[in-house]
Amino acid sequence: MRFFSLHKKKEYGDEELLSLFKETGEAEYFQQLYERYIPLIYGLCLKYLQNPEESQDAVIDIFENLSQKIHGYEIKVFKNWLYSVVKNHCFHILKENKREIIVNFDSQFMESDSVLDLLSEDVDEEKENALNKCLEKLPEPQRISVEKFFYEDKSYAEIVDETGFHLKSVKSYIQNGKRNLKICIEKNLKE
Repeated sequence: MRFFSLHKKKEYGDEELLSLFKETGEAEYFQQLYERYIPLIYGLCLKYLQNPEESQDAVIDIFENLSQKIHGYEIKVFKNWLYSVVKNHCFHILKENKREIIVNFDSQFMESDSVLDLLSEDVDEEKENALNKCLEKLPEPQRISVEKFFYEDKSYAEIVDETGFHLKSVKSYIQNGKRNLKICIEKNLKE
């Protein structure tokens, strides 16, 4: 007489699969987790790389890299973390191939405020002193991001590569840094 298993394969959440993979080292846990997101990963790669073959290769490369290195990362929400990893991977490919990253800027981002004027070449000495004093007061991630973006003409992707900050963090550091600079400079010029 044969016995058939009536056990259904247990459906784990993302964080459970990740935890099981880290604890046991069994590849099938990570594979199951990664496979859930292949459509998202491929779509994101296609959006940035704009080439189906390159995008398929990127999906495989990302899997191979992550399955070996994921143990070293502290991940709170896998999907969000994976999204950042995929974008950074695509930016790296584009940078290696010296291709442009096409980004649609919204009107909020196209800046024309006083901080950009202060960061331009023709600034009087009083404003320049205020700017330098205020730059020093910024939290380090904001200062580094603002300096790289405005003074070194680095792209978001280049700042991410050089600093290890996440892309969303870089955007936030630049926005908050500009706002903080504007407030500080206005205060200094009034004194």
